[in-house]
Amino acid sequence: MPKPPMTIRMIKDVLRLKHESGLSHASIAAALQVSKGVVSKYVSLAAEAGLAWDQLRDLDEAAIAARLLPSARNSAYVSPDYARIHQDLRRKGVTLTLLWQEYVEAHPGGKTYRHTQFCERYHAWAKSLKRSMRQTHKAGEKLFVDYAGPTIAVADGGRAHVFVAALGASSFTFACATPRETMVDWIASMVRALTFIGGSPELIVPDNPRALIANADRYEPRANETVLDFARHYGTSVLPARARRPQDKAKVEVAVQIVERWILARLRHQRFETVHAVDRAIAALLPALNERPFQKLPGSRASAFAALDAPALRPFGDAL
Repeated sequence: MPKPPMTIRMIKDVLRLKHESGLSHASIAAALQVSKGVVSKYVSLAAEAGLAWDQLRDLDEAAIAARLLPSARNSAYVSPDYARIHQDLRRKGVTLTLLWQEYVEAHPGGKTYRHTQFCERYHAWAKSLKRSMRQTHKAGEKLFVDYAGPTIAVADGGRAHVFVAALGASSFTFACATPRETMVDWIASMVRALTFIGGSPELIVPDNPRALIANADRYEPRANETVLDFARHYGTSVLPARARRPQDKAKVEVAVQIVERWILARLRHQRFETVHAVDRAIAALLPALNERPFQKLPGSRASAFAALDAPALRPFGDAL
């Protein structure tokens, strides 16, 4: 039996469950008995129309149809490429005003949005992204680091701990295995991460591990002297995330989750003799992780790294 057509009430339910309840597209589709494609369609339409849930909540069905549905709203405007705009904003010196000017100049014969409408529609689109993706990190600015929660057993009775690092602008991800999570393990892993990305970012942002922190102040935590010496040597700075500020470390939290799903889950049936064996297995899976296409943005972590972060990193020759 064919599924009934989408009503305005169902469309409003899709947007309510997405933006007010924070459900995934799959969960919304299951709850409303529609396809994930239908959910994606109406979430995207709302973003393109510049309509946030706060605006839609109190509108009646006729007003929603007039402002949301392609057949009911003016389609003469040239639609900006919001995903490309989001990527370009990560380049140093690039602003929404500049991107709006380029958008207008690129369509001299078309009907383009005014600056305010352009910005409103971009921000509404950005709200449909995951928290870690909608934050705008400048290219080459931050490398977020942390350890994954799960560890991997090795034959000698020890466990391999998994260090994860992710660049802010591109989400380019590095992971390796260490025998513990001491200061030596942290610093050695950060050195390997810098070698992997081929340069130094402006900031390295860990959580607040005791191995690195001299002053665990709630507002201005400070790294210990050994960590500061490491940072000076590589021409960067270490700025621990603030306590109870999840936005400070959202990028690496997502990177850790992805490493757990796309690397550690694939290793769960393997037996390892040493931590080095675990490390080699992780390294073999990293290229596939970084080359996986983004869901809502163009390209992949690897292509975004090549275009954004790699050119902005400080070469080691300048740092040492």
